[in-house]
Amino acid sequence: MVEGSFTLRTRKFMTNRLLCRRQMIVDVLHPGRATISKKEIREVLAKKYKTQSDVIFCFGFRTQFGGGKTSGFALIYDTLDFAKKFEPKYRLVRNGLATREKSGRKQRKERKNRMKKVRGTKKAKVGAGAGKKVRYISFSHFH
Repeated sequence: MVEGSFTLRTRKFMTNRLLCRRQMIVDVLHPGRATISKKEIREVLAKKYKTQSDVIFCFGFRTQFGGGKTSGFALIYDTLDFAKKFEPKYRLVRNGLATREKSGRKQRKERKNRMKKVRGTKKAKVGAGAGKKVRYISFSHFH
């Protein structure tokens, strides 16, 4: 094996028709080289499976102790629309298909404390409704 090259093998390949994707475990053999970037892995998988690299999502890579071998997961969606529909937001952000809105430190803390006041699925509603609460005081009984 030439210095700087790597071998990519896939196993446990599965066509998931419900989520419109192909999913697999990816083994990367890279002796004498640091861990291969996900971008490079996506490009090689795109060539191997004859698709564009923007519908491929690689994640969960772990390098074996001592180096030389890395394993992780790859998902290849049929179209970009299906990828945007089924992939979690954070993985879309990592692949550059979505942007993460940056909220301020104070807003995050206020949201966290609002969410502490409710239990279960109601937390999502409280977290989404991040508006300022305004209380009106009635002076009608001060005549």
